Amino acid sequence: MEIKVLGPGCAKCKKTEELVKKVIAEENVEASVEKVSDLMQIAGYGVFGTPAVVINGEVKSVGKIPTKQEVLNWIKAS
Repeated sequence: MEIKVLGPGCAKCKKTEELVKKVIAEENVEASVEKVSDLMQIAGYGVFGTPAVVINGEVKSVGKIPTKQEVLNWIKAS
């Protein structure tokens, strides 16, 4: 599973990345987490608000910190 957290490095972006890493660690999920801060790459996903979460190429969340339950649901569905 490939998870990307999109954002320039703001506090919300960092918190989102920490949350995603925490959930995959708690659930023992095999996943790579990549932080993408390049604005051109972020725009390439059609994302114009951050933070955003992309799982296996699919944008799951834009412009907010997701809840732990949302992240868990996305991981289980992927």
